[in-house]
Amino acid sequence: MMMINNMHLAKVAGLQQLETHRKPEAIKPQPSVSFRDILFSKHAALRLDDRNINLTGEQMERITDGIGKAEQKGIRDSLVLVDDVALVVNVKSRTVITAVNQVTNEGIFNNIDGAVIV
Repeated sequence: MMMINNMHLAKVAGLQQLETHRKPEAIKPQPSVSFRDILFSKHAALRLDDRNINLTGEQMERITDGIGKAEQKGIRDSLVLVDDVALVVNVKSRTVITAVNQVTNEGIFNNIDGAVIV
């Protein structure tokens, strides 16, 4: 009987090791966002063209940084302000929904749950 218990314990210990091996402690990496990951909806692209808004590489990096900050705070739809441009961004899909020059806008933004100034 003692032998069966030892074998049983060895078997259970072996299963525990397998389970531990199958389920390693995983740390979820924070998704890194590059400016290439930012998408512009057709509407946003048209607004950029219509309003002669040209974003520099440096501005795109700041927008990317702002989207990352919004994501960390749990914001779903954010207003991202960069210099004189205001962008409404869906954070999860990293998609710019619309873009306006702050000077030409009425100053009202709806359907957002946060704002980031970069």
